[in-house]
Amino acid sequence: MSSEQLRDEEEALRKQIRELTPEQRKEYFRLEGEQIKDPDTYAVLNWFVMAGLHHFYLGKTERGVINLCVMLFGLVLLPFFPIIGIIVLLGIVIVELPQLFKSQQIVHANNNNVMRELLHKVKSDNA
Repeated sequence: MSSEQLRDEEEALRKQIRELTPEQRKEYFRLEGEQIKDPDTYAVLNWFVMAGLHHFYLGKTERGVINLCVMLFGLVLLPFFPIIGIIVLLGIVIVELPQLFKSQQIVHANNNNVMRELLHKVKSDNA
């Protein structure tokens, strides 16, 4: 999604939040404070591209573990098979680098998904 589409989606979600009852809004904002992610934190973690820490931050544990294992595998190969180790590490960088440049959009999309899920939860819990 483009930045504009993400902003439009967020505004539509915010409108739905404003339509909640006061009790629902209170519960929604309590949950939101626990689950919304900070784009700057994601970007800082993303600077450690090969370690995949940014995946853990967004709760994508499987992808984070895969990233971390591949990075460690590449590092282990470096002393014995330097060319293969470098190729593995470069492969991670090539796959992960675009996320560094799109970090604001990635976190915005994640936060919109969290907002959508929380709205659904709060509405269904109080129905």
